[in-house]
Amino acid sequence: MATSDVRGTVRENVLTTTVVLSALGYALVLGTFAGLFPIYPELGRETTDLLSHAIAVVNTIATISLALGWYWIRNGEVDKHRAAMTTSFSLILVFLVLYLTKVGGGGEKAMVGAPDLVYGAYLVMLAIHIVLSVVSVPVVLYALVLGLTHSPAELRNTAHKRIGRIAAGSWILSLTLGVVTYVMLNHVYSAEMRLVSLLV
Repeated sequence: MATSDVRGTVRENVLTTTVVLSALGYALVLGTFAGLFPIYPELGRETTDLLSHAIAVVNTIATISLALGWYWIRNGEVDKHRAAMTTSFSLILVFLVLYLTKVGGGGEKAMVGAPDLVYGAYLVMLAIHIVLSVVSVPVVLYALVLGLTHSPAELRNTAHKRIGRIAAGSWILSLTLGVVTYVMLNHVYSAEMRLVSLLV
Protein backbone atom coordinates (compact mmCIF):
# COMPACT_ATOMS: atom_id res chain seq x y z
CA MET A 1 0.00 0.00 0.00
CA ALA A 2 1.42 3.40 -0.96
CA THR A 3 2.20 6.01 1.66
CA SER A 4 -0.58 8.26 0.37
CA ASP A 5 -3.06 5.37 0.70
CA VAL A 6 -2.00 4.75 4.31
CA ARG A 7 -2.24 8.44 5.11
CA GLY A 8 -5.67 8.62 3.51
CA THR A 9 -6.88 5.62 5.49
CA VAL A 10 -5.54 7.07 8.74
CA ARG A 11 -7.00 10.47 7.87
CA GLU A 12 -10.47 8.95 7.47
CA ASN A 13 -10.08 6.87 10.65
CA VAL A 14 -8.38 9.16 13.16
CA LEU A 15 -10.31 7.84 16.16
CA THR A 16 -9.76 4.18 15.21
CA THR A 17 -6.06 4.82 14.63
CA THR A 18 -5.83 6.51 18.02
CA VAL A 19 -7.55 3.60 19.76
CA VAL A 20 -5.32 1.00 18.08
CA LEU A 21 -2.08 2.88 18.80
CA SER A 22 -3.14 3.56 22.40
CA ALA A 23 -3.99 -0.12 22.94
CA LEU A 24 -0.62 -1.19 21.53
CA GLY A 25 1.18 1.27 23.79
CA TYR A 26 -0.72 0.18 26.89
CA ALA A 27 -0.12 -3.50 26.06
CA LEU A 28 3.61 -2.91 25.65
CA VAL A 29 3.94 -1.07 28.97
CA LEU A 30 1.67 -3.42 30.97
CA GLY A 31 3.31 -6.46 29.39
CA THR A 32 6.72 -5.17 30.43
CA PHE A 33 5.56 -4.52 34.01
CA ALA A 34 3.99 -7.99 34.12
CA GLY A 35 7.21 -9.60 32.90
CA LEU A 36 5.53 -11.00 29.78
CA PHE A 37 8.27 -9.84 27.41
CA PRO A 38 11.58 -11.56 28.20
CA ILE A 39 13.39 -9.36 25.67
CA TYR A 40 15.18 -6.96 28.00
CA PRO A 41 18.82 -7.45 29.03
CA GLU A 42 19.51 -7.83 32.74
CA LEU A 43 20.82 -4.51 33.99
CA GLY A 44 22.97 -3.64 36.98
CA ARG A 45 22.45 -0.65 39.27
CA GLU A 46 24.93 1.54 37.35
CA THR A 47 23.19 0.99 34.03
CA THR A 48 19.77 1.47 35.58
CA ASP A 49 20.93 4.75 37.12
CA LEU A 50 22.39 5.84 33.77
CA LEU A 51 19.05 5.13 32.06
CA SER A 52 17.25 7.14 34.77
CA HIS A 53 19.51 10.11 34.06
CA ALA A 54 19.03 9.76 30.28
CA ILE A 55 15.24 9.59 30.75
CA ALA A 56 15.29 12.81 32.80
CA VAL A 57 17.29 14.59 30.09
CA VAL A 58 14.95 13.36 27.34
CA ASN A 59 11.87 14.38 29.34
CA THR A 60 13.31 17.82 30.10
CA ILE A 61 14.02 18.46 26.41
CA ALA A 62 10.55 17.15 25.49
CA THR A 63 8.96 19.53 28.02
CA ILE A 64 10.85 22.50 26.57
CA SER A 65 9.87 21.43 23.05
CA LEU A 66 6.21 21.16 24.08
CA ALA A 67 6.25 24.57 25.73
CA LEU A 68 7.82 26.09 22.61
CA GLY A 69 5.23 24.38 20.42
CA TRP A 70 2.46 25.81 22.56
CA TYR A 71 4.05 29.27 22.42
CA TRP A 72 4.54 29.15 18.66
CA ILE A 73 0.97 28.11 17.84
CA ARG A 74 -0.36 30.91 20.04
CA ASN A 75 1.71 33.26 17.88
CA GLY A 76 0.52 31.76 14.61
CA GLU A 77 3.81 30.03 13.75
CA VAL A 78 2.28 26.79 12.47
CA ASP A 79 5.40 25.22 10.94
CA LYS A 80 7.44 25.76 14.10
CA HIS A 81 4.54 24.39 16.17
CA ARG A 82 4.31 21.26 14.04
CA ALA A 83 8.09 20.72 14.22
CA ALA A 84 8.10 21.16 18.01
CA MET A 85 5.20 18.79 18.58
CA THR A 86 6.58 16.05 16.31
CA THR A 87 9.97 16.49 18.02
CA SER A 88 8.27 16.13 21.41
CA PHE A 89 6.50 12.98 20.30
CA SER A 90 9.73 11.52 18.90
CA LEU A 91 11.41 12.22 22.24
CA ILE A 92 8.57 10.46 24.05
CA LEU A 93 9.19 7.40 21.89
CA VAL A 94 12.88 7.57 22.89
CA PHE A 95 11.74 7.86 26.52
CA LEU A 96 9.52 4.82 26.10
CA VAL A 97 12.39 2.67 24.80
CA LEU A 98 14.69 3.81 27.62
CA TYR A 99 12.01 3.44 30.30
CA LEU A 100 10.87 -0.02 29.26
CA THR A 101 14.49 -1.19 29.03
CA LYS A 102 15.12 0.17 32.52
CA VAL A 103 11.99 -1.37 34.03
CA GLY A 104 12.19 -4.64 32.10
CA GLY A 105 15.88 -5.18 32.76
CA GLY A 106 16.63 -3.40 36.00
CA GLY A 107 13.51 -2.58 37.98
CA GLU A 108 12.37 0.59 39.69
CA LYS A 109 13.69 2.68 42.55
CA ALA A 110 11.82 3.35 45.76
CA MET A 111 12.59 6.36 47.96
CA VAL A 112 13.94 5.65 51.45
CA GLY A 113 14.94 7.93 54.28
CA ALA A 114 12.83 10.97 53.39
CA PRO A 115 10.75 12.73 56.05
CA ASP A 116 7.09 11.67 56.05
CA LEU A 117 5.84 15.01 54.72
CA VAL A 118 8.34 14.98 51.85
CA TYR A 119 7.63 11.34 51.09
CA GLY A 120 3.90 12.08 51.02
CA ALA A 121 4.43 15.00 48.62
CA TYR A 122 6.64 12.76 46.47
CA LEU A 123 3.93 10.07 46.30
CA VAL A 124 1.26 12.64 45.35
CA MET A 125 3.45 14.07 42.57
CA LEU A 126 4.35 10.58 41.36
CA ALA A 127 0.69 9.54 41.32
CA ILE A 128 -0.34 12.62 39.33
CA HIS A 129 2.57 12.01 36.94
CA ILE A 130 1.54 8.38 36.37
CA VAL A 131 -2.18 9.09 36.00
CA LEU A 132 -1.54 11.92 33.53
CA SER A 133 0.92 9.73 31.61
CA VAL A 134 -1.70 7.03 31.21
CA VAL A 135 -4.67 9.30 30.50
CA SER A 136 -2.81 11.59 28.08
CA VAL A 137 -1.77 8.79 25.68
CA PRO A 138 -4.98 8.71 23.58
CA VAL A 139 -5.42 12.48 23.81
CA VAL A 140 -1.88 13.15 22.58
CA LEU A 141 -2.17 10.53 19.85
CA TYR A 142 -5.50 11.92 18.67
CA ALA A 143 -4.11 15.46 18.41
CA LEU A 144 -0.95 14.18 16.73
CA VAL A 145 -2.75 12.01 14.17
CA LEU A 146 -5.08 14.90 13.30
CA GLY A 147 -2.12 17.25 12.97
CA LEU A 148 -0.14 14.91 10.72
CA THR A 149 -3.01 14.02 8.39
CA HIS A 150 -4.70 17.40 7.94
CA SER A 151 -3.56 20.73 6.58
CA PRO A 152 -3.60 23.78 8.90
CA ALA A 153 -6.73 25.05 7.14
CA GLU A 154 -8.48 21.68 7.58
CA LEU A 155 -7.51 21.51 11.25
CA ARG A 156 -9.68 24.56 11.94
CA ASN A 157 -12.71 22.33 11.32
CA THR A 158 -11.56 19.58 13.69
CA ALA A 159 -11.14 19.20 17.44
CA HIS A 160 -7.35 19.57 17.09
CA LYS A 161 -7.11 22.94 18.85
CA ARG A 162 -9.28 21.94 21.82
CA ILE A 163 -7.79 18.45 22.18
CA GLY A 164 -4.28 19.82 21.60
CA ARG A 165 -4.62 22.20 24.53
CA ILE A 166 -5.62 19.33 26.82
CA ALA A 167 -2.89 17.08 25.42
CA ALA A 168 -0.11 19.65 25.74
CA GLY A 169 -1.17 20.81 29.20
CA SER A 170 -1.43 17.32 30.67
CA TRP A 171 1.75 16.23 28.92
CA ILE A 172 3.78 19.19 30.18
CA LEU A 173 2.52 18.73 33.75
CA SER A 174 3.19 14.99 33.66
CA LEU A 175 6.72 15.42 32.32
CA THR A 176 7.52 18.22 34.76
CA LEU A 177 6.37 16.16 37.74
CA GLY A 178 8.33 13.20 36.39
CA VAL A 179 11.53 15.27 36.34
CA VAL A 180 10.85 16.69 39.83
CA THR A 181 10.31 13.21 41.30
CA TYR A 182 13.45 12.00 39.46
CA VAL A 183 15.51 14.75 41.14
CA MET A 184 14.05 13.88 44.55
CA LEU A 185 14.69 10.17 44.06
CA ASN A 186 18.15 10.38 42.51
CA HIS A 187 19.77 13.54 43.83
CA VAL A 188 18.09 14.60 47.08
CA TYR A 189 17.13 11.44 48.97
CA SER A 190 18.26 7.82 49.03
CA ALA A 191 16.65 5.09 46.97
CA GLU A 192 16.70 1.31 46.75
CA MET A 193 16.09 -0.88 43.73
CA ARG A 194 12.97 -3.04 43.48
CA LEU A 195 12.07 -5.50 40.77
CA VAL A 196 8.86 -4.66 38.97
CA SER A 197 6.19 -7.25 38.21
CA LEU A 198 2.44 -7.08 38.21
CA LEU A 199 2.33 -10.85 38.56
CA VAL A 200 4.08 -10.99 41.94
